[in-house]
Amino acid sequence: MLKELLKNKEIILASGSPRRHQFFKDLDIPFKADVRPVKEVHPDYLKKEEITDFLAQLKAEAFQKELKKDQILITSDTIVYNEGHAMGKPATASEAKEMLRSLSGKTHSVFTSVCFTTHNHQSTVNCETRVSFKELTTGEIDYYVENFKPFDKAGGYAIQEWIGLIGITNLEGSYFNVVGLPTHLVYKELIDLA
Repeated sequence: MLKELLKNKEIILASGSPRRHQFFKDLDIPFKADVRPVKEVHPDYLKKEEITDFLAQLKAEAFQKELKKDQILITSDTIVYNEGHAMGKPATASEAKEMLRSLSGKTHSVFTSVCFTTHNHQSTVNCETRVSFKELTTGEIDYYVENFKPFDKAGGYAIQEWIGLIGITNLEGSYFNVVGLPTHLVYKELIDLA
């Protein structure tokens, strides 16, 4: 359905995430992947979805001057937000383990913002999902980090992997948002832009 509506548009997905690529394939939306290097730094005073909104819009800046009339650029950012702090992607195994220890036995938020940019318009949508972890043992954390190497994942985990299967006890909101894209919002926004 959406594919037909967008037949005269070119969708540019500015993400290297295999999970986001798969979502677009599953939604039957043809796209071209194009990733530009962006220094993902945000002002310290930003909180929660303000951070992901800012970073999703920042990623769009690298393309803005060259977008053609028939192109829709999609940029996004996901963070894990725990006890007032944004958690990005861990750089090392010890950092990933520390992140998981801080999430253990608690409920945190996952925020994703998606920015839609055309040659003359920009809009940003965001989504929050609340995720609860059981108390994770040191052995479980070590096993997960050593076997799944979650270094490209915000908060040091992927909900669809082993740690999510054994550790997540409750979810409030969109599951797909935690995987990396609030697909229901992307679908709605693209229908509006078609």
